[in-house]
Amino acid sequence: MIVPEADNKEQQFDAIEQMHGGYWRHDFIDHAYLYNLYFPPERFFKQLTSQIHELVLNYPVAQNVLAGLVGTLIAQPAEQIVVGNGAAELIKIVSGHLAKKLIIPVPSFNEYANAAPTENIVEFVIEAPSFQLDVDKFAAEAIRNKADVAVVVSPNNPTSLLVPKVNLLKLLKKLAGHDCMLIVDESFIDFAQDRDRETLEDEIANYPNLAIFKSMSKAYGICGLRIGYMLTANTLFADQVRNGLHIWNLNGFAEMFLVHAPEYQQEFLASCDLVRADRDQFYQNLCSISGFTVYRPDANYIFCRLPDHAPSGPEVARRLFVGHNIYIKHCQGKTMRESDRYIRIASRTQNENRAVAAALKKIVAVEKLS
Repeated sequence: MIVPEADNKEQQFDAIEQMHGGYWRHDFIDHAYLYNLYFPPERFFKQLTSQIHELVLNYPVAQNVLAGLVGTLIAQPAEQIVVGNGAAELIKIVSGHLAKKLIIPVPSFNEYANAAPTENIVEFVIEAPSFQLDVDKFAAEAIRNKADVAVVVSPNNPTSLLVPKVNLLKLLKKLAGHDCMLIVDESFIDFAQDRDRETLEDEIANYPNLAIFKSMSKAYGICGLRIGYMLTANTLFADQVRNGLHIWNLNGFAEMFLVHAPEYQQEFLASCDLVRADRDQFYQNLCSISGFTVYRPDANYIFCRLPDHAPSGPEVARRLFVGHNIYIKHCQGKTMRESDRYIRIASRTQNENRAVAAALKKIVAVEKLS
């Protein structure tokens, strides 16, 4: 939906709050959506435009070729990969059609629960102030509810906290004898400090009850191309998900990205280094705001609790937009206690991050004085 220009910033904020994308059409600084600003390189766009006639006029390739392209990129067998029109397409199949009882820690990425019938969802509350997942309690709750699918997003959204690999392996072992698939969503793992040590990709062959979901939009900065994939050694589960796709579920532009992505691996790794550096400096900037509780991030966004004297999360988001033309996500509506006291801020460039921190400091200081 294209939102017409509002008469004033207050009305524009209300309109943007109802949108799901399309932000680039509006003149504000987007600290809400979570993507890599430093990728893909400019030469990819030149490759894309040089073949735009062929891409528009011809059918794209089908699932088996797409799986091979992703397999080349991540060094995994194609038969263990299912490629979706974004991870959202795969989530819809699993949550909406395959899972009979799905358990997920909350707060987390809402789509896993939103895509499922309400009666099929079990929410496991991660308690403040740590927001750390207790895998023993989570496994016990999954088993008690006879869940056939459990989901863990790591790093989590909105908390930006990683669940250590050792804990996830423990969880896999606990669920293994109870016919429960564990989906680990690693969409933000490339921004973690120890990505290679924390990813479960090299454990796929050892755990038939494991599936890794990955939205490529975030790490690769290609939100508009809509590419996601599932990686699993469970051939039955892979076939069930694959059967839910239509024959041409990705378009030629997404195919072209996958064809050329291996050429850009060094640039991709360098871009993730830049994202981490900006994020770490942003974390320090936010920690300087009196009264803020700032969670040390593992992804490219930062989760904060506002001080008690500050306005609510929705009000802070509104003031940032109206007064500073900056848009962030507040957490009101997330399944968590005091959700209106929390905000999530995407890291952008260091200059933009400094501007957010300075604006937040002013908003909090003014409220404290009043």
